[in-house]
Amino acid sequence: MLTTMHWGTYEVSAENGRLVGVEPWSGDPDPSPIGKSMLGAAQGNMRVARPAIRRGWLEGGRSAARGRRGSEPFVEVPWETALDIVAAELDRVRTAHGNTAIYAGSYGWASAGRFHHAQSQVHRFLNTIGGYTSSVLSYSYGAAEIILPHVLGGTDGLTGNHSTWDGIERHSELIVAFGGLPWRNAQIQGGGAARHEAAAALQRAVANGARLVNVSPVRDDAPRGVDSEWLPLRPNSDTAIMLALCHVLVSEGRHDEAFLARYCTGFEAVRAYVMGESDGQPKDPAWAAALSGVAAEKMVALAREMAAKRTMLMVSWSLQRADHGEQPYWAAITLAALLGQIGLPGGGFGFGYSSTNGAGRPELGFRWPSVPQGRNGVPDFIPVARVADMLLDPGGSFAFNGAELSYPDIRLVYWAGGNPFHHHQDLNRLVEAWQRPETVIVHEPFWTATARHADIVLPVTTPLERNDLAFSNRENLMVAMKQAFDPVEEARDDYRIFADLATRLGVRETFTEGRDAQEWIRLLYAQARENANAAGVDMPPFERFWDDGHAELTRRITSQTFLGPFRSDPERHRLATPSGRIELYSATVDGFDYDDCPGHAVWREPREWLGSGLAERFPLHLLSPQPADKLHSQYDHGSVSRAGKVSGRAPLWINRTDAAARGILDGEIVVVFNNRGSCLAGAILTDGVIPGVVQLPTGAWFDPAEPGQSPSLEKHGNPNVLTADRGTSRLAQSPTCNSTLVQVSRFVGAVPPVTAFEPPVILNLSDVPGIAGLS
Repeated sequence: MLTTMHWGTYEVSAENGRLVGVEPWSGDPDPSPIGKSMLGAAQGNMRVARPAIRRGWLEGGRSAARGRRGSEPFVEVPWETALDIVAAELDRVRTAHGNTAIYAGSYGWASAGRFHHAQSQVHRFLNTIGGYTSSVLSYSYGAAEIILPHVLGGTDGLTGNHSTWDGIERHSELIVAFGGLPWRNAQIQGGGAARHEAAAALQRAVANGARLVNVSPVRDDAPRGVDSEWLPLRPNSDTAIMLALCHVLVSEGRHDEAFLARYCTGFEAVRAYVMGESDGQPKDPAWAAALSGVAAEKMVALAREMAAKRTMLMVSWSLQRADHGEQPYWAAITLAALLGQIGLPGGGFGFGYSSTNGAGRPELGFRWPSVPQGRNGVPDFIPVARVADMLLDPGGSFAFNGAELSYPDIRLVYWAGGNPFHHHQDLNRLVEAWQRPETVIVHEPFWTATARHADIVLPVTTPLERNDLAFSNRENLMVAMKQAFDPVEEARDDYRIFADLATRLGVRETFTEGRDAQEWIRLLYAQARENANAAGVDMPPFERFWDDGHAELTRRITSQTFLGPFRSDPERHRLATPSGRIELYSATVDGFDYDDCPGHAVWREPREWLGSGLAERFPLHLLSPQPADKLHSQYDHGSVSRAGKVSGRAPLWINRTDAAARGILDGEIVVVFNNRGSCLAGAILTDGVIPGVVQLPTGAWFDPAEPGQSPSLEKHGNPNVLTADRGTSRLAQSPTCNSTLVQVSRFVGAVPPVTAFEPPVILNLSDVPGIAGLS
């Protein structure tokens, strides 16, 4: 049978209740190997077998919450007991403190299935009992989500409606990829992937005569198997280079004045800044060379080539996960506007090509349905990356996109889906913040760090243990995700758990609407079929689809050019900005009076570069990209991820020159550290990263040497014990993980074992004096 995951579609097979086969779907031209990790891991020793409650919380209640999460054993309890306790806690908190005191960030990514989508389920449930404090934005592209609506009127070109590969293949003569086009990210697509086509599309573009330039500190950020030129630069200097390219275009009269006059507003303010008239510093190539390490003559030649050829600017999501992350996106739009090719096939710009599999693929022309979440009765929210700030500073104020907001006082955290001990920055700080709530409830299939730092852990099924639907907005393949084997031990799906909690809280009918899980799946399919038919796309009846296991739809849209309609008629297709045009200068943003994000694209140095002395103590710039062997931290305990580790730890790429200066040999265990924390990693010596830069991918399960303590040496190679927990600017308050300085040295002494893949101590009720009568 077929099943779909965020990293691909696979043929899975089970025998005698055990998963025995995972093979790529035959229709995928470039399948991801990540699916192989499900073998063994999905039914392995790291599964949460039964409801479990932290011993201290169970014995001492909420008074034992602070200071001990992450370090204590768990006591297994019957399901009915666990559900009674969870329902009572929810009722206590909403009654005593209001629903604002409940936080349900639940960052998603748990499943590609449309119905058993953990984030949707927990939000729907909590909305039936009055709501919860929510989070907005994404760790992946939060700064872009805020700046692009000010400049372009929306987020098209970021998460959808990109220029499609066919036009790039046929018309692009020069592709400049800021942040590269790494294959590792192109494996992934939210909602499921079917066909991986990015590498082949780029190969065809190059075969048709396009020149591809990989602008990155890392050579392997170029797409796999595609001829390209590597233009190495210092991390966080992309904006300086973009502004210098603009300087060449303006100073040599190569910018498109007619395009700027008709389609943009604010060019004069940008021109004054780029030429140095407004601040006395021309943003010329010599200036940018000192910041970036890229030779001035290289920038001059590249700017001239851009102006002479049909040029496509591709900008990775990674660039905006840095200090002042709004700026490279605004600068890229400014550069593309000066070239005047926006809205032309093969020209203009786009964000996130190869950051996911979907970018560059045509839209379907209709929307797939999702589980309705209802209305949240709580207006309070935080930017998603500010969760530790919220927990540490209840009542504190923060600026966000022109508003002044306050952090709520959170008493209960309810997490279903996602792993904050992967996504978040400065994990030692998060460990401290995570001690503050009175109760933390987590749904998890595996004993991840998030489960270990909970008070109550409810075991949930993986996608292979339940029925579901998979369809993605840029895939024309629908998959019936049929249950492959029985739930492991006492695992239940999120929907069943929330339905039982809803019964205890008197809202079962509101939550379930009288449907079981299979009836919801039928309903979602019927809604999808109705949407498809309205767009002229035929879908088979549900019974035929379910029996066949999948269906492929005919695409009605096969090609599009981002902002093409706007270019053809800017009055009829006005942008949703105040001017209706591309706002190279935004009076709205300028009116916020943020010195860290003024009214047009500017250069701002990363904060750790400045005069704090950090650059002298920690001379290496750390990059922490997404891993190639898993999605985020999912299935880090699986075979594919484990095969990529060095002595059981995440691999640290370090330039041979930097390694030699520190006496580091290939394959040695090293310690990576700064003023926030330290972790162990396995050294891989390479010439593929520039001197002064090291790369340690995210995703290693958080494994502190002293659980529950902050700080503690992290043994497994999780870079987020090193990254700073600060916002990009007051505008977006988004993550800045790629603005991190570290030092690296050989690890001396006995190497502590990795224990991330060993379950915590589990006790039976009869083993705990004083509560043995609980049932």
